[in-house]
Amino acid sequence: MDYIDFLKSKQITIEPSGFDINISELNTMLFDWQKDIVKWALRKGKCALFEDCGLGKTPQQLEFAYQVHKHTGGNILILAPLAVAKQTQREGVKFGYDVNICRTQSDVKQGINITNYEMLKHFDASKFIGIVLDESSILKNQTGKYKKMIIDLFKETPYKMACTATPAPNDFMELGTHSEFLGIMTQTEMLSTFFVHDGGETSKWRLKGHAESKFFEWVANWACCMTSPADLGYDENGYNLPQLNIIEHIVKSDDLVDDEGQMMLCAETSLSLLERRQARKSSLKKRVECAAEIANNIDSQVLVWCDLNDESAELTKAINDAVEVKGSDEDDHKTSAMVGFANGKVKVLVSKPKIAGFGMNWQNCNNIIFVGLSDSFEAYYQAVRRCWRFGQTKEVNVHIIISEKEGAVKANIERKQSDAKRMTSELVKFTKDILQAELKSTTRISESYIACDKMIVPNWLRSEII
Repeated sequence: MDYIDFLKSKQITIEPSGFDINISELNTMLFDWQKDIVKWALRKGKCALFEDCGLGKTPQQLEFAYQVHKHTGGNILILAPLAVAKQTQREGVKFGYDVNICRTQSDVKQGINITNYEMLKHFDASKFIGIVLDESSILKNQTGKYKKMIIDLFKETPYKMACTATPAPNDFMELGTHSEFLGIMTQTEMLSTFFVHDGGETSKWRLKGHAESKFFEWVANWACCMTSPADLGYDENGYNLPQLNIIEHIVKSDDLVDDEGQMMLCAETSLSLLERRQARKSSLKKRVECAAEIANNIDSQVLVWCDLNDESAELTKAINDAVEVKGSDEDDHKTSAMVGFANGKVKVLVSKPKIAGFGMNWQNCNNIIFVGLSDSFEAYYQAVRRCWRFGQTKEVNVHIIISEKEGAVKANIERKQSDAKRMTSELVKFTKDILQAELKSTTRISESYIACDKMIVPNWLRSEII
């Protein structure tokens, strides 16, 4: 082996494990760019779609599942958050797919099946030829039971797709868990290949400067990241988000005494997590009153987000026609309430982002109220994007109600939002050309030059030999 061959052997290559399909065989209701992405996904066999909210991940994943079933004859399982299964089934009807909602292996039918993540333990992974993760950011939790269970159960599944709008809002770690699920590279291998420890904190990793372009090239081999069709060179007509209005409401604090008993001119901003939680509890009544005043003066639908059980209960009492969805509710009630909000039967929905903040399409609503903020940017982002998504025709009003002692929370969210936007921008920028080439099956054309004539050096260029 010569040195060139040695270098080539060190290149990271990902061989497609899927199959080719003619674009004319794909669902005619899909947009051209969606067809190109599905064709690419089927050829890859194992891939991720990191597409922004409203770009049609659901019909793309359904077409992927349908074509895999058609090609192999095997059954497909889609895992999704609660209530998203019903929404996906409804989307399936619109696009001509038969989607079977099931809760156990005995409910499985030939073709496309869907269940919520909580039911996974009731299924036999070996019985499925393909697996699709809807809202695959569930893989984010490094030590979470679902991450390990999903990766282990579907390790040998031939066809895999992971779909989410937020692959890694704060750092690159989640890309590693997606890569591991797809069988591309383990998270440990990804970190050791492309990253270095950032200082003494072993949980902090920094992308190697010389490996940056190779890292994004590697990601583009198995993931499609886009915020708009224009990111990949397609027409963005119809994919312009409406105005987003962030309206902050600061609730005055009654506690203006410091630890030494001195009166303060204004409330001290709480910096620690414990201090912020205490500030939230002490300001609960005023924040609920503020939220109720806003919601009760809006004629159209309102989505109200909170984080504490007491907030949820008090909001439901104070807001007219409010329906509460909490963790202890039966699945049937959760599904009925969330689907009811989607079809307009429920005027005001009160819940927590971790319960109802993922996967649902609620562009029928353009008024959102946060009765406080948690430190999770992903929860905030996903909660806003339930309504502020492609397909929304009205300006979206987001009311954020916080105690004056919680100023650090908003600043923290804004910092994370800036970080997420920068990371996504870099990911799109580095992968655009690679994905365009793969999606459209373009190749670089070059001609070999073979010299046939003998080259003669002119006399005036010759130098005398002394």
